[in-house]
Amino acid sequence: MSESQLLQQIAKKESDKDAIAAKVIKKPELLSEIIDGLGADKARVKYGCAKILRIISDEAPELLYPRFGFFADLLDSDNNILKWETIYVIANLAAVDTEDRIEAIFERHFAPIPGPALITAANVIGGAAKIASAKPHLVDRIAKELLKVEKAQYKTTECRNVAIGHAIKAFDQFFDQIKDKEPVIAFVRRQLENTRNATRKKAEVFLKVRSS
Repeated sequence: MSESQLLQQIAKKESDKDAIAAKVIKKPELLSEIIDGLGADKARVKYGCAKILRIISDEAPELLYPRFGFFADLLDSDNNILKWETIYVIANLAAVDTEDRIEAIFERHFAPIPGPALITAANVIGGAAKIASAKPHLVDRIAKELLKVEKAQYKTTECRNVAIGHAIKAFDQFFDQIKDKEPVIAFVRRQLENTRNATRKKAEVFLKVRSS
């Protein structure tokens, strides 16, 4: 594909992605060029555009919301980096999801948690609290999805322990919103025996806060 002036700028090693994202936010007509850039052959352009979209989703998610279907399709991408960035973006779009589009792709979005890809699962878990905050009616449903991490099948047991640590961190952010708290408490208690030090400590802190 031929590169626009904007994409040429993104291709530069020293390009300021935050500044470009700010420019797009001020001139939304540039958004199409950034989205088109995801299909670029040059990795620096492709992933530069993905990073810019991530920044925009943080600062102006309403600008990306009309493209929700496009991002939902990327959940099935063979390109893992684009998939990870998309998971991040979709979690941010929950805050402006006035048409319940998150609900429509709920199963697909949370499907990676049981495995086999740790990084994909970790990205989903990492964004869970954002979705829970934006959509309180989905909180218990999200909690059930996160609990699946305990029996997930990743490359190694240590990978699962890492993911469990991410889940405890996520639960910590929206625990008060969960109606059925006991399964979560029981899950975290079991992690007091986790063989990964960092995960075990997260469990200890989580339970200490809840018992104080």
